[in-house]
Amino acid sequence: MTACVFFRRGPGLSVADIAALTGAEPRGAVALEDRIDGIAPLETAGPRDLAFIDQPKFERHLASTQAGVCLATERFAGGVPAGVNVLVAKNPYSGFVAVAHALFPQALRPSSLFEAEGIASDATIHPTARLESGVTVEAGAVIGPRVEIGAGSIVGPLAVIGPDSRIGRDCTVGAGAVITHALIGDRVILHSGCRIGQDGYGYHPGPKGLQKVPQVGRVIVQDDVEIGANSTVDRGSMRDTVIGEGTKIDNLVQIAHNVVIGRHCIIVSQTGVSGSVTVGDRAMLGGQVGLADNLTIGEGAQIAAKAGVMTDVPDGGRWGGAPAQPLREFFRLQVALQKLIEKKPAARDKDKAE
Repeated sequence: MTACVFFRRGPGLSVADIAALTGAEPRGAVALEDRIDGIAPLETAGPRDLAFIDQPKFERHLASTQAGVCLATERFAGGVPAGVNVLVAKNPYSGFVAVAHALFPQALRPSSLFEAEGIASDATIHPTARLESGVTVEAGAVIGPRVEIGAGSIVGPLAVIGPDSRIGRDCTVGAGAVITHALIGDRVILHSGCRIGQDGYGYHPGPKGLQKVPQVGRVIVQDDVEIGANSTVDRGSMRDTVIGEGTKIDNLVQIAHNVVIGRHCIIVSQTGVSGSVTVGDRAMLGGQVGLADNLTIGEGAQIAAKAGVMTDVPDGGRWGGAPAQPLREFFRLQVALQKLIEKKPAARDKDKAE
């Protein structure tokens, strides 16, 4: 079996190109004409790869790296072995990402799984749907009545887009995704298995049992949002569910009805956001965070992984724990508990002696 390469290397960049792109300064004997066409961590990088170091935890791999170019902070530049081109940068990782963008532009957005353009013969498109030129619809996709899709967008195989939904330009709808009751902006990426616009979870207890509450709102996803595989965003019941511009949502995230997520937020895998929560701009929610309903998470707030948030979080707050509290208080509590645990055996031994 031949080696499988999913992202093929192009002509690459010279060391001089990388220095110009990142603003990094050559250090020592640097061969500016050498070329790089790949990226790799220090321990596996070869002569055609770019690597970086910006933290002490990676230093154990530095002396043996065989990278062609290493982006390093001033602190680590002297430890780069001879024969490796050294470029000193204030933020090596930012430079590394910039170079990765230039080397592998095709990795920034999912492409057609069938490597085709146009409308597949077995796609089902309602006659009232309107698709601009340059839309790709892959095998088995279903596009319902009055749907609108902008130029350059890709609808993956077996994806379903419900009636009256609108998708902007240069979007990607992954394989098996389902979009209903939704307005999607430009340059949005919805990965495989996303469920956007399904019923919110709303029931009212009564004498005859649980009565379903109609969910009559929409989902609005603004420009440049990315939503990971198998994540779900429920449509609103009384108001729209909104995902703000530039927000990035990981795989396996649940966003409930009436939630409003601000701009440029980060929401990590397995987080659950309950109904009618408002999350401010640039907030960050770590993995497996749970938010109770009707809360407000302030702008720029950071919630640590596995936190269970039961109360509002102020702008810029850094909270953790379950129930969540400001991180300083959480750490003090952990220290106090540890001291209490350490004292208990001594207390028991004293009681036995008496």
